[in-house]
Amino acid sequence: MTSPTTASDRLHARATKKAFVRLVPLLMAAYFMAFVDRTNVGLAKTSLELDAGIDAAAYGLGAGLFFITYAALEVPSNLVLHKVGAKVWISRIAVTWGLITMAMMFVSSPTVFYVLRLLLGAAEAGLYPGIMYLITTWFAQKDRATVVGLILTASSVAFIVANPIGGALMKLDGIGGLHGWQWLFVLEGIPTVLLGVLIFFVLPNSPAKATWLDADEAAELTRRAVGEEPEESRPGAIIRNAMSKPFLLTIAAIYFMNQIATYGVIFFVPSIVEAMDVTDSFMIGLISGVVGIGAVVGVLVVPRILRRRPGSEVPLIGITTAAAIVFALVFIAVDNPVAKMVILSVTMLFIVGVQPLYWSVLMARLGGVAAAAGLAFVNTIGLTGGFVGPYAFGLTEEATGSPSSGLWVLVAATTLGLVLVPLLSKMLVRHDRTRDAAEPEVEAVFAV
Repeated sequence: MTSPTTASDRLHARATKKAFVRLVPLLMAAYFMAFVDRTNVGLAKTSLELDAGIDAAAYGLGAGLFFITYAALEVPSNLVLHKVGAKVWISRIAVTWGLITMAMMFVSSPTVFYVLRLLLGAAEAGLYPGIMYLITTWFAQKDRATVVGLILTASSVAFIVANPIGGALMKLDGIGGLHGWQWLFVLEGIPTVLLGVLIFFVLPNSPAKATWLDADEAAELTRRAVGEEPEESRPGAIIRNAMSKPFLLTIAAIYFMNQIATYGVIFFVPSIVEAMDVTDSFMIGLISGVVGIGAVVGVLVVPRILRRRPGSEVPLIGITTAAAIVFALVFIAVDNPVAKMVILSVTMLFIVGVQPLYWSVLMARLGGVAAAAGLAFVNTIGLTGGFVGPYAFGLTEEATGSPSSGLWVLVAATTLGLVLVPLLSKMLVRHDRTRDAAEPEVEAVFAV
């Protein structure tokens, strides 16, 4: 006779498989296009300098300004998503950022560039933490690192695929009286708008709203995914509740350092390739995409290691962060262009591969609306690193004349992140001990 536990496990496995098939590809598509539309400016860097007078420092500032408005609106955006539902809010995000991506064709000066990058960040704010929040409402903790890894795979694949495609679009220069970079923004913004419309019609707000789940499947997904945190309705109280967890600040600081490294490389790798005497825009995009291969491997392999060793997030964070520093130093030391690109790809394997571990740590300890606020807060702090990274890389290139010199920024930021890992371990032990001590009291109350 099948035990209730076994029956429940089978029911959950069946429902989770359906959620993987129906939800994950859609969320991956959204993050794929978000990554394309926020980073395609890297391919336009040289052309923008010629056509709009945007030098390396101005480019780095403009590339990073995206993350200022993105970060500032993360928490409010995620609280709105929690209130109105994912269907409406993620659809709105996609449509507006697609339209602003298309408007990037009107860049004519550094000021216009700055304004449009700020607007793009405001439009896209809340997408990534919104996706992370959805994961906490649909998937059990054991599956979350895998799902996050798949979402991050989309951004890494975007880097591999979008750079060659973007390079090819740049070759449309002169057609219809437009520059190649103008065609790049227009033709990469249109699919995002269409995706936003699709999301509105096919994304359920919760398992209970999914027509493709049976009632018992929806109930089992919700039971295993949603935490038991109190559903406080006042925004100020929600944020205070989320911020009352010290480990949150520590992991936000580590993520901040990681994002300095990640986006510094992403926005400047086309310049690094171009400095290797590659002049064809398609080849620059194609070679730049090699870096994304390492990122794809990282977000697929690291979560698999975690599944085999549950609870090993912090040691893995330390190991992968240290490895990134080592390979970045090797990149700086070697001169061969082919070797440099391979080593940079391996560096990004560790820089991006570690990211699912951060979210796994958070999702195991945040639930309900606290997850919406807490995940958005961490992403907010992290993405300010997305401003600092490109700006610091740009200043470094301006000072040295070499785009590759930005790797020293990567080394410095990643080293600071590594120093914080032991502190994170202590904070998590303290948090888990407090939570475990409180649970028997809660059980006793319900027993009465």
